[in-house]
Amino acid sequence: MNVLVVGSGGREHALVWKISRSPKVDKIYCAPGNAGIAEIAECVNIQPGDIQKLADFAFANRIALTVVGPEIPLVEGIVDFFQSKGLKIFGPVQKAALLEASKVFSKEMMIKYNVPTAKAEIFTDNNAAKNFLRVTDPPLVIKADGLAAGKGVMVAATTKEAEKAIGIIMEEKQFGESGNRIIIEECLKGEEVSFIVFTDGENIVPMVTSQDHKRVYDGGKGSNTGGMGAYSPAPVINENLSGKIIDEIIRPIISGLAAEGIRYKGVLYAGLMITDQGPKVLEFNVRYGDPETQVIMPCLKEDLVDLMNDVIDNKLSPRQLSWEDRSCVCVTCASGGYPGKYEKGKLISGLEELRDLKDIMVFHAGTKKQEEKVVTNGGRVLGVTALGKDIAQAAKRVYQAVEKIDFEGMHYRKDIGLRAIEKSAIKK
Repeated sequence: MNVLVVGSGGREHALVWKISRSPKVDKIYCAPGNAGIAEIAECVNIQPGDIQKLADFAFANRIALTVVGPEIPLVEGIVDFFQSKGLKIFGPVQKAALLEASKVFSKEMMIKYNVPTAKAEIFTDNNAAKNFLRVTDPPLVIKADGLAAGKGVMVAATTKEAEKAIGIIMEEKQFGESGNRIIIEECLKGEEVSFIVFTDGENIVPMVTSQDHKRVYDGGKGSNTGGMGAYSPAPVINENLSGKIIDEIIRPIISGLAAEGIRYKGVLYAGLMITDQGPKVLEFNVRYGDPETQVIMPCLKEDLVDLMNDVIDNKLSPRQLSWEDRSCVCVTCASGGYPGKYEKGKLISGLEELRDLKDIMVFHAGTKKQEEKVVTNGGRVLGVTALGKDIAQAAKRVYQAVEKIDFEGMHYRKDIGLRAIEKSAIKK
């Protein structure tokens, strides 16, 4: 069978890498892909938002399965369009994608169906939002309603910071129309974790847990990014807590959508805070996590293509998937200035040294080929990933690998996985 993966980041590279291991797959295409993906798939120059061209390509190349990586084409209805043309595609329909496209819709669904989440107020007027700050104690979280490339959430430690966040989102419109509505919610305390499942709208199959690192600097400081690294599994989640999350969060939201006439099929990502009162939802995403996919896929022992087809065909059997009895750590190597302004076209060195190392994978996120050389082409450039017997060993391996890579302005966090390592040390 021929498979088409839509997207160009580290998540898509990890998906292509995993799909390439399926004996059922003859050829993989990726639109538009990147320099790393080009080594294992044929990259085609079609942008993820060009749904008609993607469908035409799928017809012309007898694509048996299309896998959507980024959120924008899902929000724009690529699944609905492909299905209307009789093309097989993995991902939720447009109405289901509102869970990520609109934080207001998501919050309203959680409230309606009793899904534990932070207390919040919704505002369409910046003055009303600022007036609310006068009667509400910080810290607070200010969220743009719509998509903002993972950067539309601001944690304000003071009222002044909250006012600034409202100004950035609603007045300066740094995130465009995504800032027409905002949510102001309580700042939950605890440990964040990514809980991602496969679902066919009825059955739920959880993936191994993981933890993302959103802030740009060590210790969780600095601006929010699309993700500076991840590790798996997350020791904060045990079997009992996993069951609680499925019963109190995942199942109610899927059932709630069904009650609204929306069957959710695909991957559902719950960004959670494990608080003293139990797990609470920070956000829902409607696709594979990035960079979580880079640490999940190397641990999955089963055929990903079979799993995705089972979801599409309503044949997903509720069960525990088979996973490597190892840990995985991914460190994002980012361009100088990211998540702000950055330059592209910087020559990347050291990739050849890592190519054949056991249990080391380099997933390209923002790269391209230029005169047979690999250069930077985005804010997050590479996701260097390593497997190990535990988080400590995987982290040691991944940082040894990162030291071999270099490009002008490169920066990365040096504490990915540290929290898990410290917890493990305390237990011992």
